[in-house]
Amino acid sequence: MKINTQDYNNVTVVELQGELDGDFTELLQNTIAGIIANNKSGIVLDMSAVGFIDSQGLEQLLSSRDFCSEYKCQLRLAGLDENCTRILEITRLENEFDRYAELAEAVKSFA
Repeated sequence: MKINTQDYNNVTVVELQGELDGDFTELLQNTIAGIIANNKSGIVLDMSAVGFIDSQGLEQLLSSRDFCSEYKCQLRLAGLDENCTRILEITRLENEFDRYAELAEAVKSFA
């Protein structure tokens, strides 16, 4: 799993590449904590290059959402493929996140 970040005013886009699994959760947690420490008001997880999410990955997404909320930062997901969308549906987590089909749409939602 690889992570790249890019800032757009007060929003940070976190581009995820690979599988969101247990090997990756600590890296994502540290990335989110670092963004919040820089007083960003929004984070968009660009999931367009993520092909699979396991149970630990789902747990980390929920934990990231709660952590962001605690520090008055909003978390949005963008670009989920059909497989990842189905995983959220099967686990009944599809309504737990603000999701956007396109990255640009998610970033603009903070304006």
